Amino acid sequence: MQKFDQHKGIAAPMDIINIDTDMIIPKQFLKTIKRTGLGANLFDEMRFDQNGKEIDGFVLNTEPYRNASVIVAGDNFGCGSSREHAPWALLDFGIRSVISTSFADIFYNNCFKNGILPIVVSADDRDALMADAADPENPELDIDLVNQVIRRPNGGEVSFDIDPFRKQCLLDGLDDIGLTLEKGDKITSYEDDRKTSHPWL
Repeated sequence: MQKFDQHKGIAAPMDIINIDTDMIIPKQFLKTIKRTGLGANLFDEMRFDQNGKEIDGFVLNTEPYRNASVIVAGDNFGCGSSREHAPWALLDFGIRSVISTSFADIFYNNCFKNGILPIVVSADDRDALMADAADPENPELDIDLVNQVIRRPNGGEVSFDIDPFRKQCLLDGLDDIGLTLEKGDKITSYEDDRKTSHPWL
């Protein structure tokens, strides 16, 4: 998993509440078990019409937000079904962080397992960051996970809380598999001992 310590990038304003996982990646794209390729269909029904043509006005179809790597969103981001394809699609598009006042629990957990930093802020801070993102002349936010702050274009800072264990996993680039492999020596030792003590298994 890609490490996350500090990230500076274009933030796309999505002032919509209850953005669910079917909006993030519609159900017809869930046939794959690969984590790559889904970015092309991120927010598919909002980005494209039935003929595959871009829908004018959708934020990710406009400059400079085509290259967004941060989303500032309305309340309750990632609600709906528990599909892990949602963070896969975000990451494949290039999104490294989503900022909102609240997230659906499963989506929130899945973000950490895929190297995406979901940040919970107050409504006032979200509104300020949304305004920053809505300025196409300078929509960049600088996210510092080590110090747990978001640096705004005007020089101001917004602090955020994060579980220390999840923070360390992102800093180290460790998902569940990576955490398990860190104990590889102990696992190998246990398996060797078990073969000796229980050879019939």
